[in-house]
Amino acid sequence: MNEKEFTKRRRQLLRMVGDDGIAILPSAPVRKRSRDVEYRFRQDSDFYYLTGFAEPNAVAVLAPGRDNGEYVLFCQDRDSNKELWDGSRAGPDGAVSDFGADDAFPIDDIDDILPGIMETRNRVYYTMGAYADFDARIADWLNSLRQREAAGIHTPHEFVALDHILHDMRLYKSRAEISAMRNAAKIAVSAHRRAMSRVAPGMFEYEVESEYLHEFRRHDATSSYIPIVGSGANSCTLHYVANKRMLEDGDLLLVDAGCEFDYYASDVTRTFPVNGRFSAEQRAVYEIVLEAQLAAIDKIVVGNHWNDPHDAAVKVITRGLKRIGLLDGSVTRLIRDGAYRKYFMHRTGHWIGMDVHDVGDYKVGDEWRLLESGMVMTVEPGIYIKAGKGIPARWRNIGVRIEDDVAVNRKGPDVLSKGLPKEPDDIEQLMAA
Repeated sequence: MNEKEFTKRRRQLLRMVGDDGIAILPSAPVRKRSRDVEYRFRQDSDFYYLTGFAEPNAVAVLAPGRDNGEYVLFCQDRDSNKELWDGSRAGPDGAVSDFGADDAFPIDDIDDILPGIMETRNRVYYTMGAYADFDARIADWLNSLRQREAAGIHTPHEFVALDHILHDMRLYKSRAEISAMRNAAKIAVSAHRRAMSRVAPGMFEYEVESEYLHEFRRHDATSSYIPIVGSGANSCTLHYVANKRMLEDGDLLLVDAGCEFDYYASDVTRTFPVNGRFSAEQRAVYEIVLEAQLAAIDKIVVGNHWNDPHDAAVKVITRGLKRIGLLDGSVTRLIRDGAYRKYFMHRTGHWIGMDVHDVGDYKVGDEWRLLESGMVMTVEPGIYIKAGKGIPARWRNIGVRIEDDVAVNRKGPDVLSKGLPKEPDDIEQLMAA
């Protein structure tokens, strides 16, 4: 992402914070996986959105109108010994020269400097509850200022939830962000195509997963979530991640796998037959889900509301389940009573961006949010028919989900993950090649 993009975001937030406010954002902490082994560090999305700074142990401060610079970054100081072990650091000089900070200090000096900036402000914009340890530090700084009020020290008197305004900013993606998401989707598409062309009975789910991981890393991307690779009955478990079962001839395989590229996520699902040919029952269910997805995508139009795609998918799925005999009654009544939820129990999509389940309200007040250009969502209807009492044998353990990432555009829906087959004939043709 170009530095100009981060500068533009900071300027927008500075205007919203105003001259008597201050915004404070801590970086993500380093997390332990076990004993002295750490997880791969991934920066806090809000912090990175404003800074482009990927190091831990940092704090970004936006203080509109501050004489010595409105954007202050506290970060790790240069340390040749620690850098030998953990890699190079920008240090305060690099924070200014390479990351656009107006002023920068070693993180160890924050207790001496930040309270002095806070005392010039009336409002503190901060996201409480994300990091408990830093919440406590904020409280300590405020208490230290209050204890000196008798000496004329000013204390901010108002706290404002920073995440409320920042997450609304993040909901609207710029052209640069859409481009990054299109790249992430393109890599995911390539990984799905790779897996489809290699799947065969006798493989294990984890072997299929490895095809996705290979393709992600080959393009300098990482998984944006743990891949779901569910065959047979596992295709009916929504968040199945064990990925250990052997694929059997006649199984359907549901793979929900996306990647993160340049801090932006993709989230793509395809369902395909392990042996390369859909059975009649598998194809019947698949075609209902595909029709539902296409109907939902058609509703992703500026001026429609968030729930329109879901309503469209529910109508198609309910009608289809009735047609194949798994539901009985009028479509209107079945929808009203929620009968479809036995087989389609989740929403049709969610916001996507820097986070897979991205930030942004789905409602404004009591009303569904209207769709506007720059919003990006997933469209992922599904039908899951677990084996059980009353389920005819021929329908048992058929789980189908089809998911794409779609941007709202003035010209109509923009499917970022296009290029990946989803018509059943096209899937069979790819698998036979």
